[in-house]
Amino acid sequence: MIADVLDRLIQKLTFLGPLGELLHRWLAQLGASSGSAAAPAKDILNGTWLGHPVHPVLTDVPIGAWLGASLLDLAGRGPDAGTKRAADALMALGCVAGVGAAVTGLADWQDQVGQSRDLGTAHALINTSALALCFSSLALRIRGSRGPAIRLSLLGLGLASAGAYLGGDMVYRLGMQVNHNAFTSGPKKWTAVADESEVVEGQFVRKQVGKNQVLLTRLHQQICAASATCSHAGGPLDELPLEDGRLHCPWHGSQFELLSGYVAHGPATMANPVFETRTREGKVEIRRS
Repeated sequence: MIADVLDRLIQKLTFLGPLGELLHRWLAQLGASSGSAAAPAKDILNGTWLGHPVHPVLTDVPIGAWLGASLLDLAGRGPDAGTKRAADALMALGCVAGVGAAVTGLADWQDQVGQSRDLGTAHALINTSALALCFSSLALRIRGSRGPAIRLSLLGLGLASAGAYLGGDMVYRLGMQVNHNAFTSGPKKWTAVADESEVVEGQFVRKQVGKNQVLLTRLHQQICAASATCSHAGGPLDELPLEDGRLHCPWHGSQFELLSGYVAHGPATMANPVFETRTREGKVEIRRS
């Protein structure tokens, strides 16, 4: 029910689409002006090196720190200077981590379209407002204006909580940043999937194996089998030619090593499933790696 209300609300906020398009163009221009440094930087922000998106790791820090600060604020209304210093330190920690969460969130958001982009834009607006309120609270704390500072931090925490709900909705309902190969396991036993003559060097053969879409090809005469679905957003990995032993996703440019499944370039963060292969009586057989 909440999801239905949320969808209707997002549809009424017609400025989200143009705003998102404007921000997307700005990020594209920023990447173009950065030259060769843009791709490695985006890989770092997406979490290709981590094997998991960085953004959700960082978002826990500001929400936890701001919650701790608010609890200490409410508990430390008396003359306890130590409690006040601890609350201020947590507020500062949350603000620093919030900047990191915002930057990594933008890197993930850049690859979204349609409803996901609009909801992500709303998510970003709410969390940016929360971050601005908490920075303002920190400035007032430094000046000694604790009353207004506490009120601003409580408001910022409320907005951050609303933004966290939207973030969960984007992941669990719309499937953003989830592994699209999470349920790709492949057969446990050797299973014939194609005639050996079908699999030739430099070409892909796509086969349905149980619930899995599998691509077959030859690399230096070795028969290889891997998931045909990009783990990042479900793009088809058999539409672009194999280059340097890597599979290329046509949607967002992720690259995977054909033999190992290792992510060579993001925005994908999770490896592509690969399968063992053998030939028997003119048939190519595969099984879970």
